[in-house]
Formats: sequence, structure tokens, C-alpha cells
Amino acid sequence: MSQALMARLDRLLANLGYGSRRDVQALIAAGQVVLDGAPLKDAGRKVAVTADLSGRMTIRGIPVDPPAPLVLMLHKPLGVVCSHKEDGPRIDDLLPKRWRIRDPALSSVGRLDKDTSGLLLITDDGDFLHRVISPKRHVAKAYLATLDRPLTGQEAALFAAGTLMLEGEDKPLLPAGLEVLGEKQARLTITEGRYHQVRRMFAAVGNHVTALHRERIGGLALPDDLTPGEHRILDAATAERVFAEARP
Repeated sequence: MSQALMARLDRLLANLGYGSRRDVQALIAAGQVVLDGAPLKDAGRKVAVTADLSGRMTIRGIPVDPPAPLVLMLHKPLGVVCSHKEDGPRIDDLLPKRWRIRDPALSSVGRLDKDTSGLLLITDDGDFLHRVISPKRHVAKAYLATLDRPLTGQEAALFAAGTLMLEGEDKPLLPAGLEVLGEKQARLTITEGRYHQVRRMFAAVGNHVTALHRERIGGLALPDDLTPGEHRILDAATAERVFAEARP
């Protein structure tokens, strides 16, 4: 069994976003940091950084945030952006403010544009992030699309053929699955992440997406009880469900 990582208490809490080293040293001196029921007074004490730390340590009576690696799911609402280069409220605004200064930093696993809602993963685990977005993994992503015009009945075969070319590109898309849900509604499952891919695929067949919602990434679905703007921290086993339906 591998030995748990040990970290100085003040450095650990600073890396989790609870303030500067001086800020967290003041918290510790005031007895506001409690481990296994006992207040900690030594900022230089080495603490085992284990997955169960949130169940053992509190700050001001509140469980400490999970240490890295952290993976969470967010139900991204419409109108919120993932990139700092775009205008508008950002996904950062939906998370605890202190998380903006966590080290390692949190990053979204891919992006959803401003006009797309649904499941978004956020992590400080670079290995997990790259495994999800790697073209070699072919992690499937399912979107619920509402369309401007009725489907013609030809779209499913075209999307599944693996021959569709998007405007401005020279490589055809990989096969994608289309499930017709109504005259103007469908579920599209893709294994790539090209720029605005879903919208461009429907544009290529003469239609326009009026609403888009991501329901699932791999084997991980957005829960019905996670409302827009809410997030949920995932344990390691739940996060790995992303790869349950991924091709090797």
C-alpha cells in the first residue's frame, strides 16, 4: 500500500484556497482548524493528505474542502461561459470563491458554449482531464438538441456513416448516433469535440439548433436532482464512470 502524502498544515490549507499562509496560520492559532475532534495549534505540523480528510478535518466547524485530485460535475446554466476570454458570468462564479486560488488550479474538462446547458466536468487532475478529452479515448458525449425545422429522416444514416464533412474542414467526422425523439428534437451522441460540432452537424443538413443540452459524458449522466448552477463533488469511482462506455 502506498504511503499517504504528507503536507505542512498551513501550506495545505493555503493550497486549498483558505487564504495566504499568514491567513491560515491565524486560523490555526485561533483553534479554528480541528482534526479528529482536536484543535490543531501547530501550523507546521505535517498532515496526511488522504481522501477522507474532509470527514476528519473542519475549519470554523465546516468540513475542509477535498484535497487534490478533485473532480466535480456542474450543471452549467444557459448564459454562463467557460472561458475567461468570453464576456458574461463564468462557471467560476458558481463555485466557492476560494476555489479560484486552489493550487493546483481547477479547469473545465472541455467547454460548453454560452448557449449550451448541461453536464460539465471540472478538475485539478491533469491526467484525468487529458484522458477524458483525448481523441484516442473516444469518450461519448450525448446532447439533447431542439431544432428549428422538422427532421427529414435522412440525418441518422448520414451522421452514422462517418463521411460527413463540416464546412472549412478536410477530415470527415467519426460516426455519430442520432436518436429521434420528436419532430424537432433528437439526441445526438458524438465521440469527438470539434468546435461547435453539434450545431455545425445540424447546419450541414440544413437545420438550426435552437436549444442544446449535454446529458451525459461516457457512463456519467447528469442527475435529475442537480439543478442548473449546482455542482457536486465526485468520488474517484464515480468520476471513473466517464470511461465506462469509452472505446479503448
